[in-house]
Amino acid sequence: MNFMSKRKIFFTMSIIIILIGIITTAVLGLNFGIDFTGGTLIQIDLGEKVSVKDIREITDEFDVNAEIIHAGDLKEQVIIKTTVDLNNAERLDIFNQFKEKYNLEDTALMQSEKFGAAIGSEIQTKALISVLIATIGMLLYITFRFEFKFGISAIIALVHDVLIALTVYAVLRIPVNSSFVAAILTIVGYSINDTIVVFDRIRENIKSMRKNNYEEIVNKSVSQTIVRSINTSFTTLLAIVTLYIFGVEAIKDFALPLIVGVIAGTYSSIFIASPVWFIFKSKFSN
Repeated sequence: MNFMSKRKIFFTMSIIIILIGIITTAVLGLNFGIDFTGGTLIQIDLGEKVSVKDIREITDEFDVNAEIIHAGDLKEQVIIKTTVDLNNAERLDIFNQFKEKYNLEDTALMQSEKFGAAIGSEIQTKALISVLIATIGMLLYITFRFEFKFGISAIIALVHDVLIALTVYAVLRIPVNSSFVAAILTIVGYSINDTIVVFDRIRENIKSMRKNNYEEIVNKSVSQTIVRSINTSFTTLLAIVTLYIFGVEAIKDFALPLIVGVIAGTYSSIFIASPVWFIFKSKFSN
């Protein structure tokens, strides 16, 4: 397949999606979760396991973005973390609704307190530094193993994947929390794998296809690796989607950005990284 002839279409699609994310973020901002903003924590012993859906029938009145976590040996306890700073009367009102609905005693209220941002500016900075260090390390490794143009192309593809994930969170107003930060770091590590596989095949074909131009080499290399990349990502997605469907909310918060990242990473390895390398190689060839 002649992938290179359609590279402008691939680039345009990615640019449009990323621009939508940038505009949405500029206008509305990201929907930061309680790890960043702080809020209120309420822990109640319900005496039985109650579904998140039933719990939200009460909590959505106060905060639709409240985080619901089950605790206890039998998951009979529920921990409610709200991004809204609820006062004592509002927290008592929430408990009284649970108390009436599930016939609880006053002792069922285990905790009720305000808390500050768990991540804050310091940990946000550390997360950015971690991504930067990982990116520089990957650039040095790929430059050493392949060449600098391969390294720059791979980094552009990684930035693309992160921006796509941020776009999904900005547009769908999904809370950005500590799980998202961990998932982004995972995406950066995972996404580079498919890219290196494609680059490795390009390097091999450069040696065996000396009479062919770079466009033909890239087309053949991508064609030879595309099935492997799709199959690998599909297998990974099966596991992550299963976690998202059947996991608790804390697991879903981690699984969702991974799903977006794996899809974006597979797309960028095939349709972004290789065309970018081709452009660099064609215009700045030694």
